[in-house]
Amino acid sequence: MIRGLLLAGGAGVRFGGAKLLAVAAGDTVPIGVRAAQSLIAGAGNALAVVRPGDGRLATALREAGCEVLVSAACGRGMGASLAAAVSATRAADGWLVALGDMPAIAPQTHARVKAALEAGALIAAAVDARGRRGHPVGFAGALGGELAALDGDEGARAIVEWNRDRLVAVPVTDAGIHRDIDTRGDLRNPRVAG
Repeated sequence: MIRGLLLAGGAGVRFGGAKLLAVAAGDTVPIGVRAAQSLIAGAGNALAVVRPGDGRLATALREAGCEVLVSAACGRGMGASLAAAVSATRAADGWLVALGDMPAIAPQTHARVKAALEAGALIAAAVDARGRRGHPVGFAGALGGELAALDGDEGARAIVEWNRDRLVAVPVTDAGIHRDIDTRGDLRNPRVAG
């Protein structure tokens, strides 16, 4: 089974806090919930990792259909959050990693990256027509030990680089693979997938 992992444990400092509960222009659903809905629709499941004290976000994500892992590791950065999620799901055959502040990724993009993992890819990632890699990124179970050892804020970038010759590029026409919400201004035109 490929597990969908939604990294939703950032503090949203540049945004001013509570970023994943904000609602984008033209939408009625918080961006973190929209990202979760897309991941669930494409992967069939999602475990969201949130910070301690983010009870409102945890509740919203549970109501959207996510399992929720509350982890103090989130305070150490994205790599530590990913490690906590992988450690909590070590029986998985692989992981499809999505970010809570990227609500515009289409469900079919998640499904296509998941399918690449199911077909045997060690690492798979959505890429645009120019070959630029975006999210989500998928990792096979063989990388579980390396993922579970991550810490800090770098995420899995180093693992992807070490294995770049084995990365399967999944071509998509989804502009959402590069669209994240960093500031309140980004809420005005995020092109949210619905």
